[in-house]
Amino acid sequence: MPSRGQAGETADSTLEDLDAAALAYAERREGAAPAEAEASRERLVHFCLPFAGRLARRYRGRGEYLEDLEQVARLGLVKAVDRYDPERGSFTAYAVITISGELKRHFRDRTWGVHVPRRVQDLSLEVGHASMLLTTMLARTPTTGELADRLGVTEAAVLEAVESAAGYSPASLNAPVADDGATEFGDLLGGVDADLEAVTDKLTVTDLLLRMPPRERRMLAMRFYGNRTQAEIADELGISQMHVSRLLSRALTWLREAMFTDDPPHWEGETRGSRPGMQVSVVREGDTLVVRVRGEVDRDTAERLRIGLRHAIGGKGVPAVQVDLSAVPLVDAAGVAVLLDAVRAAAAARVEFGVTGAQPYVARILAVSGLAGVLRRA
Repeated sequence: MPSRGQAGETADSTLEDLDAAALAYAERREGAAPAEAEASRERLVHFCLPFAGRLARRYRGRGEYLEDLEQVARLGLVKAVDRYDPERGSFTAYAVITISGELKRHFRDRTWGVHVPRRVQDLSLEVGHASMLLTTMLARTPTTGELADRLGVTEAAVLEAVESAAGYSPASLNAPVADDGATEFGDLLGGVDADLEAVTDKLTVTDLLLRMPPRERRMLAMRFYGNRTQAEIADELGISQMHVSRLLSRALTWLREAMFTDDPPHWEGETRGSRPGMQVSVVREGDTLVVRVRGEVDRDTAERLRIGLRHAIGGKGVPAVQVDLSAVPLVDAAGVAVLLDAVRAAAAARVEFGVTGAQPYVARILAVSGLAGVLRRA
């Protein structure tokens, strides 16, 4: 029976001995008693142990003890003996495949410090083995292209396998990096996050933005998240750049005030708890219908005001309509157009029309737009 000292025998005689021994074992196993079959199995396994050891030594120098590799190889040998079928071909070829598979599986599942896909693990082992062979043959370190040609894969696959090999034995965060051992590798990673203190403010601003009217929220997003200029915002929203500047200034002022209080201040022109956006209400005071407007009159809300004024002016027995703008902080071009339309409609219906309570800025806008004649003092 071969021993470890016979490792130098030729590969051909080894292959012939293993195949012959396996065939003899298969013949003795047929019709033998269980005890006799088990004894024959043990003799074949013992006879093949040097062969398994040689296969295990192919994988030494990769961070695993040779004794552990030999145990894995012997386990593969036992599996090969138990599953051997003479009708399927050479026992030696089958044993090589089975034992090598067990060794590769051991490296893949037991030794990697970081999870790496199975195909990359297998290729990494093959790249390492091919690199040693080519280094011996070429007397230099092989190139990526030479490794790829040797293994029949792409250069990108070889590079991926080489990079993934670093995950086999990752550096420990507790490894000392100084002679005194007081400083560990993990102490050099990371640092104080200067933005950590701003997390609370960011969460507060996020909540406040959700409380703002949709248009102001959209404008702030376009300005500070989309890096849009005021002119670009004005073109997209269909308003003037001055109007955009004014709305942004008011929104930022509201945000600053709201950041320092648990009860955010209400928007100018709106009562607490009121529905955001412009509101129109109509009340009768004697012979006059008073249309009270609350909130900004702009492109988004002007149509609502136009419909309200049309209904008020077109009502039966209405001698006068008065628009109360005391709660309106701003009227843009769309709002001016609605009021001009109301003036024409009132003249056609022979209804007296007037505007009261306009704030100074709104009054100036209406005056330069040709509505000075309908402005009334409250």
